[in-house]
Amino acid sequence: MLYRNDDPVVYGSAADGPIDEVTLNGYHDNGFLTVDQLVTPTELAGYQNELNRLLVDESLDDDERVVREKDSNEVRSIFEVHKISPLFAELLADERVVGRARQILGSDVYIHQSRVNYKPGFRGNPFYWHSDFETWHAEDGMPRMRAVSLSLALTDNHAYNGGLMIMPGSHKTFVSCVGETPEDHYRESLKEQEIGTPDETSLSVLAEKHGIELFTGAAGSATMFDCNCMHGSNGNITPFPRSNVFVVFNSVENACVEPFAAPRRRPSFIAARDFTPVK
Repeated sequence: MLYRNDDPVVYGSAADGPIDEVTLNGYHDNGFLTVDQLVTPTELAGYQNELNRLLVDESLDDDERVVREKDSNEVRSIFEVHKISPLFAELLADERVVGRARQILGSDVYIHQSRVNYKPGFRGNPFYWHSDFETWHAEDGMPRMRAVSLSLALTDNHAYNGGLMIMPGSHKTFVSCVGETPEDHYRESLKEQEIGTPDETSLSVLAEKHGIELFTGAAGSATMFDCNCMHGSNGNITPFPRSNVFVVFNSVENACVEPFAAPRRRPSFIAARDFTPVK
């Protein structure tokens, strides 16, 4: 484990966007922030309808951007959703969303990755503990920790239906995963992460130091978190689905280069090579 010395967490100030100073300071210290209601109820209903429409869109049946559960073959995620859905493209370019990313990162930003995640009732599988930056650096060639993720809840997040867990403050420590990245590893890792996950000793040390916070909230709420946060989520065995739209904004000053620890870069629908700023 290495302490984060060189990369700031917050590049902007309260004067640069909608996030107030207290919330920005909390983001700096904990690595995340929450928004109780990011979109209106009317907008939310439209996004929920779009989520359901994509799930049954037959034109996506053989699309490699659709990732299915390892065991049930149900849809787990649909990647590059801002290119598939004009409605979600409009959402991710909304100032309530991208404006917060610009403020945190202190520059124009582009979309490194977008997707909708489906965690259906009874059969939603977990996302194991991981730091996104470790993968984005090793496999996508992201140079520095200057990216932020936003997750907008499209269903209610309860304490029991597989909600997001983060170790607050863990973004200040980088955990390198041991082992070589296999070629085309993404094909399996998007279904279930088995290689490139932190070792249990490191996870125990971080959890004992920082604790674990579980995010709950109504549909329409959002969480933003630093690219180096240690996070994960349990499976969902309740009848209540947990779905969200997820986007990663990277600074245009931190555009990806060649992978640092993988045979070749992942496909562009997972790690964009179009660095055009979101406007």
